[in-house]
Amino acid sequence: MQDKCLNNHPEMKTFRRELRNAMTPAEAKMWSYLKSKQLDGRRFKRQHSFGGYILDFYCPAERLAIELDGAPHFNAEAIEYDRERDLFLKQYGVLVLRFENHWVFDNPQTVLNEIRKHFGWLEKKGMPSATE
Repeated sequence: MQDKCLNNHPEMKTFRRELRNAMTPAEAKMWSYLKSKQLDGRRFKRQHSFGGYILDFYCPAERLAIELDGAPHFNAEAIEYDRERDLFLKQYGVLVLRFENHWVFDNPQTVLNEIRKHFGWLEKKGMPSATE
């Protein structure tokens, strides 16, 4: 079950706002596909905090996080940090999908179709769906 106290900590509000105002080109492009319930009517939030982490994009109803990874994510330390982060989120029933930044530009429909494939993953696993 998703614990409300883990979502959008007030002390992280300023940092979340700064990240929203300084999105990477890949994040801005992905947001153009996800905002305003454009992807199959699902509401996504950008720069949503969960626990001590800030997710690039998060769909509360699906408990699905989308992370876009660029060069800083491809060293041993970052890979370990991302692994620990993903395990933490998994403990709270949040599935993390990761895509390299260039995929958003080179293959946007493939990325969106991969996200769609995971809609309903909670029911497939026998977990109750989340409410916003």
